Amino acid sequence: MRTADATDLARIAVFAALIAVLGLPGSFPVFGGVPITAQTLGVMLAGAVLGPWFGALSVTVLLALAAVGLPVLAGGRGGIGVFLGPTAGYALGWILGAIVIGLIVHAGGRRPVVWRTALAMLAGGIGAIYALGIPVQSLVTRLPLAETALTSLVFVPGDLLKAAVATVVATTLVRAYPRGFRREWSAPAPGRRPAEVAVDA
Repeated sequence: MRTADATDLARIAVFAALIAVLGLPGSFPVFGGVPITAQTLGVMLAGAVLGPWFGALSVTVLLALAAVGLPVLAGGRGGIGVFLGPTAGYALGWILGAIVIGLIVHAGGRRPVVWRTALAMLAGGIGAIYALGIPVQSLVTRLPLAETALTSLVFVPGDLLKAAVATVVATTLVRAYPRGFRREWSAPAPGRRPAEVAVDA
């Protein structure tokens, strides 16, 4: 990972703020009334646009603000209690999710494409987050792991929707404003020039 400059720090702060803003509406019902929040969408975009390490750092900044009591999580939640409850693993999973997304989206230093971006959103934005969230939820609630995993399936349709939206937004941004990624890609699309910026590896 290259050293962050002032622009990188600003972008990290912007994405931390974006994730916070996406939590302002709290949860909203979809797919038969199942409540979801939009903050995971911000995490997905942070990993895709900022890359694995800066993306994870933006999520870490947000969680640090939540830990000191700022109401930056969905529904205006904040405070150390958030990290002691059943959803603590999902919040910490955001960090891992951003890393996985960034690594897959920019694998091999290549320009992001739709299929790889979609795979990244599924693996990082859903798989990695659930991999941490479900065991912690099971531990806190003292429910069997299998039962906890089964009850969590109700949120998968909403997360798939967010993954689809994040894929569309990220790949559209690649075409419309590649400089926004602050990267040079080793294999630019035909007829397109790589962004004339340093690589964030």
